Amino acid sequence: MVLKKKTVLKSINMHGEGVCVDFFQRVDGSFGFEEYRRDFEDARGWFPIGSYSRKSFTSLDEAKQTALLNISWLREEAGNLEDF
Repeated sequence: MVLKKKTVLKSINMHGEGVCVDFFQRVDGSFGFEEYRRDFEDARGWFPIGSYSRKSFTSLDEAKQTALLNISWLREEAGNLEDF
């Protein structure tokens, strides 16, 4: 049995769906987030652009608050953060 390195808890897309933020939990119980983008003409998928995934948080709320401080467009979508 292979354990996942992380489980995505919520993905929030910026309007237009070319940029998103994933919030996740690692197998050690810590939380994190990462910002991604994709180019629709590029079939390779999503690329990390924020370099946030190495940061570790003890709670999902702490990860959400840090993401809001660092990702400007996410503040406009903040209502979605209250959904989980």
